[in-house]
Amino acid sequence: MVRGINRQNIFEEPEDYEKCLFFLTQCKSVSGLELYGYCLMPNHIHLLLKEGTQPLERAMKWFAGKYAVWFNLKYSRTGHLFGDRFKSEPVEDESYFMTVLRYIHFNPVKAGLVKTPGEYLYSSYANYYGSAGIVDTAKAFSFAPWDIFEEFHAAGCPDVCLDLPASVMPRLTEEQATAVMRRVTACGSSAEFQALSRETKNALIAKMKAQRMSIRQISRLTGETYYMIQKAQ
Repeated sequence: MVRGINRQNIFEEPEDYEKCLFFLTQCKSVSGLELYGYCLMPNHIHLLLKEGTQPLERAMKWFAGKYAVWFNLKYSRTGHLFGDRFKSEPVEDESYFMTVLRYIHFNPVKAGLVKTPGEYLYSSYANYYGSAGIVDTAKAFSFAPWDIFEEFHAAGCPDVCLDLPASVMPRLTEEQATAVMRRVTACGSSAEFQALSRETKNALIAKMKAQRMSIRQISRLTGETYYMIQKAQ
């Protein structure tokens, strides 16, 4: 995620969004990065990507610099357009990949700009529904077939990724999550958990959620899919 300096807008009109996508497309070519999802919000940008032939810092500097120079020239302004260095976090498994992608697509909904992700013009959401675009959709569909992907997005987005508000309690560490899982489930491994009945697993998953375990942590420690964890109540 990269944000406008002092949270100021970095897009003023449709041409700005289109030019940003143009530079993002060029950045893919120059740096070899793979882009799986994006959302251009009025004062910040979310990207889900994989580092290419160039280091991520170099690619992001190139992309942000190109757009900032263009924006400053257009609006006769000087100085920095973006705030501090971009923020990032690793996406370590398939479940969290899908979580982050959905979170990105729901950003404009949570901000009150639109009612559904499909209404927003400047995200990769439409690319996953057949419109031509700049994202590599095959990766997501290798994790979740089309019907699961659609159902997953239709379920809404309770997740918070990367830019956690101060009011949100911090996530448990991996060591803390492991201790919670063993205490709540009385299972020492994912194999033991998988041997339980579906009704029992759902009840235990709900208890782990209440103990502030993230869906990614629950998935890793129990072997359950993101979709099943999301449904458990």
